[in-house]
Amino acid sequence: MHSFGPRLILCLVLFLLIATCSAQQAPPASGARTLLMPRKLVSGERATLAVLDGNGRLTPGVDVQFSDGEKVTTDATGRALFVAPLNNGTLSAAIAGRAGRVSSTILSPPSLPASLEVVTAAPGVASLSDRFELVGAGFCGDADANQVSIAGLPGLVLASSPASLAILPPSELEPGPAQIELTCGQKTARPFTMVFVSLELETRSASLAPGEHRTLVVRVRGTPMKVSLEANNLSREVADLTGGAVVRAKSSGGADNTAKFEMVGKKRGNFAIAIRLLAPLSEPRL
Repeated sequence: MHSFGPRLILCLVLFLLIATCSAQQAPPASGARTLLMPRKLVSGERATLAVLDGNGRLTPGVDVQFSDGEKVTTDATGRALFVAPLNNGTLSAAIAGRAGRVSSTILSPPSLPASLEVVTAAPGVASLSDRFELVGAGFCGDADANQVSIAGLPGLVLASSPASLAILPPSELEPGPAQIELTCGQKTARPFTMVFVSLELETRSASLAPGEHRTLVVRVRGTPMKVSLEANNLSREVADLTGGAVVRAKSSGGADNTAKFEMVGKKRGNFAIAIRLLAPLSEPRL
């Protein structure tokens, strides 16, 4: 989810999506890299998936093959509607011609009245540059039928089912607490609050030399709370990330909220590090 002098990337799984109304040329289907499925599906109900290219752009014309033999193709928005199987269990899917599968859990319809929309789990903190997930009931399976407001600004629903949503925050959103409001048709969920943070990578921009140690500082803006971050070394031939190819760390918390990662050069060259926020789902904060 992603170049200045040496290739320093605060990837954040950077989903800088091209809006569906964008005048920019749509990315080619051959560039499809990431499949987004709702975490949970409801048996026999409609749902929406999305496909992104290597730069996080919604990608039209991509074939997606399901484990039950069905297949769909993403439309001009880079998304596709499908119907969940009737039997409970697991449904997996993959971009045609690419390795790797994504799985979703199929649930029975909830015992809630059809007129209700409820959010039962949400991350307490989310990145301004990455999607976040909500779990609940009464959402619209058609992604565009869901209206999401974040601090009064519209969020983009990437993938959806009656039980799960994957949402990209609006690009204009500022770091800090924000109220989330959801509607699906005539149904409205109870508003709740999430904290949104920006993650800024600070390091020297010169190429790494063999044996050179360098500290990468990730500055967290938007909260004084300690947050969990994960660094993924995307240039393992150029440098080692101390602790392994994928390393997790907590930020310091406080007014100067930072996390640090160490790299050691193996050969001179540009390097890339992907940093993402780790935030478990919990009961939403009202």
